[in-house]
Amino acid sequence: MRVVVWVKEFLLGRSQRVRVDGQLSEEVRVTSGVPQGSVLGPLLFLAYFNDIWRNTESNIRLFAGDCIIYRKITDSSDIDKLQTNLNRLGERAVENEMKINPDKSKALSFTKSGIKERISYYFGEQLVPEASSYKYFGIIIRNDLTWADHVNYTLRKAWTALPFIVRILKKGNNNPKRLAYTGLVRPILECGAVRWDPYREESALNRVQKRAAKFANNVNESSWETLAQRRLLA
Repeated sequence: MRVVVWVKEFLLGRSQRVRVDGQLSEEVRVTSGVPQGSVLGPLLFLAYFNDIWRNTESNIRLFAGDCIIYRKITDSSDIDKLQTNLNRLGERAVENEMKINPDKSKALSFTKSGIKERISYYFGEQLVPEASSYKYFGIIIRNDLTWADHVNYTLRKAWTALPFIVRILKKGNNNPKRLAYTGLVRPILECGAVRWDPYREESALNRVQKRAAKFANNVNESSWETLAQRRLLA
């Protein structure tokens, strides 16, 4: 009982306010959730949320507040089972007084078929919109399992970061330039790359590293590991 009382005191009676230009807003009561940045917060969240998969036949993957549910569809019975599982998730959310935003949910279908029958899934009474791609933990997954969208997204981020480094370190020596690239730009090119290792868009990614090598006082790029070699090692 002491633990229950202690946790209750930790969660209840909280309030928050915002400071803008030295001015504080009025306090607003916090009636749900756990304190952000606390050590106990994630543990309490998991205790509350982590059994949402129970009584669900489809596959579920959970990470913090993100949930993916999926199954192989071979006939109409699989469609019905997946919809039943979605209904159970919705019922579980209602029971636990959790608010799930259907607008942030998307349905993706992966198939080899050039023409596929459109399948509609519902969360509660709201239709889950079908999408051709979706960003999941920073990786854009397409329904045809190609990576052009994600590579283009990665390139835009890298080509934004590299000119910034070039501008700031233009008069610097070679070592800080190299360190800036390997510490600030290359991680963008390699984030989750072992999952999306490209086979068509390789040259576009390599151009970023070639530009960085030229920036580092025409250092011979062949002395650097290629992006493909680093992905293979990873």
